[in-house]
Amino acid sequence: MRTNLITLFLFCLTIFTVNSQTTFSSKVLDAKTNQPIPYANIQFNSNTGVISNDNGEYSITITRSITSSDSLVISCLGYEKTSLPLLNFTNEITYLKPQVVDLDEVLLTNKNYSIEEILEKIKVGFETNYDEDYAKRKLFFRESNYSTIDKSEVIINKSTIPEINQGLIDSLLNDVPKNNGNHTELLGELYGKFAPQSQQKMNILKACQLQDEASEVNLENYEKRFNDIFKKYVKRDSYFKIKSGWFSTKEEIDSSLYGDEQPNKKEQEMTEELMAEKRKKDSLRKAGFLNYRKQMIHRLENDHFVSEEDELNFIHKSKRYDFEIKDYAFMDDMFVYVITFEPKRSEDFKGTMYVNAEDFAIVRVDYENVNPLRNFRLLGISMQQYLKQGTIIFHKNGNDRYSIKYMDERFGQRVGIKRPIKVIEKNKNVRGRRQQNMVKGDIDFIVSTIEKTELIVFETKALTEVDFNDFKEKPNVLPEYLKQYDPEFWKGYNIIEPNQAIKEFKALEID
Repeated sequence: MRTNLITLFLFCLTIFTVNSQTTFSSKVLDAKTNQPIPYANIQFNSNTGVISNDNGEYSITITRSITSSDSLVISCLGYEKTSLPLLNFTNEITYLKPQVVDLDEVLLTNKNYSIEEILEKIKVGFETNYDEDYAKRKLFFRESNYSTIDKSEVIINKSTIPEINQGLIDSLLNDVPKNNGNHTELLGELYGKFAPQSQQKMNILKACQLQDEASEVNLENYEKRFNDIFKKYVKRDSYFKIKSGWFSTKEEIDSSLYGDEQPNKKEQEMTEELMAEKRKKDSLRKAGFLNYRKQMIHRLENDHFVSEEDELNFIHKSKRYDFEIKDYAFMDDMFVYVITFEPKRSEDFKGTMYVNAEDFAIVRVDYENVNPLRNFRLLGISMQQYLKQGTIIFHKNGNDRYSIKYMDERFGQRVGIKRPIKVIEKNKNVRGRRQQNMVKGDIDFIVSTIEKTELIVFETKALTEVDFNDFKEKPNVLPEYLKQYDPEFWKGYNIIEPNQAIKEFKALEID
């Protein structure tokens, strides 16, 4: 009899549960248009949830047995919330219906605030709505860099080394890939204040880098290949000097190459600023994986409209923008104003913000630039920051204030170099004139890069200063380097579903 009871219990358990760790994957589409819905919120409970990617795809792992009462709750701004039972879950597409707002509810909630009154309440709320205190944030971060060589020409005008000729240079240029992508993914816990410039500590739980150094599209890659060629042909005790302002070792501009064409004071300051910015970024990278990534993530947490110094300053400089209440909607049970903004004259951004009608916090903003953010041209070197667009979504955290839940940003830059290049071989043991050989020509390069960053915060807990000080970092944590995308690497972890470019990543095999 006892055996029969145990058998019956186990039979019932198999009916109402599945194994203790299950991954559910699907795609979210608009029921009316059949288009993917990005940034949909897929929630299992208060501690387990993910965001759909650009293509509406998601994958969520539940680390306990599933019961007959368990469901996924899928919600998104402007759509009806839906619930999916998990016990008989299939990978079928999930369709969300556009949500119709009840006009009576609008009139009851709206209170007929003008756009000027709403903007003033948003500004007043900056002091109380957004968190600057200590908190522990469990998060997933992904950075993808895509580079393309739009133009690459080197014309040899003179060479006293027969082996270094136009044919060799053309062959070298053809060998270097014109397109490249690399990706960094990190799951970790960030400790510290939300306030800008505050010290942060990080516990990296797991990290990887998909990187193909041999095919990186950058000028340093070309520099290495040119160096290898010149070293092959210089004489013993010789060295060579490159004058172009191109290579990373000679970033300063040798103005003697340009006769009377001298940069003015303002151009010199712009050049110094550009180089200082690059050196700062390089030094941060060299400081170590953990230090660089935690500083970058903390910068993202503050890279938005709350800061008066930020580029996305449409609230602080509201007089320079036109605003219009376009609609009303629901977002995670919040009633929100849908307000568009665009520049009156020369400001840089346009977009849409979603404002909680209860506390006047901006809970989401979609933005894109309408003008290049930066244009730089000096003595054949040009740089244009032509793209900055993204979405920022906020949520109420463990401190009962708003902080970033999800952020997706794309930043585009185009760098061009069109100027003469001179390579001079000198020998330190030759008396008098040390010059031995010379290669002279012109270079014309244009390289475009897109940097895409994604950040999702799964959980935010209040933290005391004592807790922060007591936490000890492991400073030498390094990512695992992968030569191709491995779907098993993040198995069992909740992350943002990778896009097709990441799934297809594979490093080139170099002989």
